[in-house]
Amino acid sequence: MATALDRDGVRTYEVVLHHIESGILDGTYRKGDQLPPERDLASQLNVGRSAVREAMRVLQTQGLITTSTGRGGGTRLTPTQGDALARIFRLHLALAGSGVADLTETRVALERASAAMAARRATAQTLTQLTTLVDVMETADTVDAFSDLDTEFHVLIARAGRNDLVADLTVAIRQTVRGPIRAASLEMPDWPGFRLRLVSDHARILGAIVAGQPEEAAELMEAHIRAAYAVLTPD
Repeated sequence: MATALDRDGVRTYEVVLHHIESGILDGTYRKGDQLPPERDLASQLNVGRSAVREAMRVLQTQGLITTSTGRGGGTRLTPTQGDALARIFRLHLALAGSGVADLTETRVALERASAAMAARRATAQTLTQLTTLVDVMETADTVDAFSDLDTEFHVLIARAGRNDLVADLTVAIRQTVRGPIRAASLEMPDWPGFRLRLVSDHARILGAIVAGQPEEAAELMEAHIRAAYAVLTPD
């Protein structure tokens, strides 16, 4: 198979990638499985070991595998949460030139869902963390400090719903809009007043989550996001 594909111009490491991706899709390889050793993959697919190593580098960049040495070591399919998907998503958004309006609608859809799920599933520990964040946000006196806490608040709500895909997409969009939000905040004549309104919104959202009111939490989250963007990106 590898030889024929190579003659058609496909790079040999892509043969390895195709083999592993196909195995993941058809269930041959599952989360936590150890992949065959480099030598065995090279022999099985009739490619050089350098092609296997290059394929492993691509998979590691995508956040799909981890490697370890020593007894019991090797390469395993252990997808990392958030970072790799967020990085890829941010790049796609940037290249696609998605506007603020598109990103706002996407954020609304995602964070409505995450707020509702958090109201149903958040643990006592997560609720304590969210409460602490809201308290600390009240005293954050710089744009950068508040932005970090604001991002942490929204991401923690997404994680509280225990849906990793929703959480990872939330992280990606939050990181994508972080720069524009920061720039708009620095230009705002009354940023302290705006900050207090955001903290008040967060407190109400948290109250609905604590009370186990998913619909209320979702409505408050949508209103919060739309009101914030109306101030940050006026027509």
